[in-house]
Amino acid sequence: MSKRLMTVLYWFLALEFALGAVTKCWPGDTVFSSAYSEKFAAWGYPAWMRFVVAALEGVAALLLVVPDRRTRFLGATTLMFVLTGAVTTHIVHHDPAVESWAAPTHLVVMGILALAHWPADWRDLLRTPATPPGRAAARSGGRSAMPGGPLVNP
Repeated sequence: MSKRLMTVLYWFLALEFALGAVTKCWPGDTVFSSAYSEKFAAWGYPAWMRFVVAALEGVAALLLVVPDRRTRFLGATTLMFVLTGAVTTHIVHHDPAVESWAAPTHLVVMGILALAHWPADWRDLLRTPATPPGRAAARSGGRSAMPGGPLVNP
């Protein structure tokens, strides 16, 4: 898939989850559904839990649009945890498929994105990103920043 198409996909998904975060914080009915305060209460959750879910969705949406492998992995895995709870809630409460098809669909999409950005080593998530070799040479005044590397004069 082209890089541009993938960027559009990430922005589209981020917009969806950002919109979902806003609707969960909305006090009344929305264009998309009834009030989430009522839904969360009907599902047996405290009404404030919708704000926690909204915050997780909002942060994950931001992480999806940052063009870094690690942040996109963290955003996708955060949404996988949120969506696992959503799918489980819909199954336990026997919600109709018309109301609950989006959660499992997005769970599969986020699973694919998390696998696509899976780090080679889990410690890569904690490390600071390495500077590309071209930038290191530009910052060092045209000389290679690598020990034993060739010296490049401008």
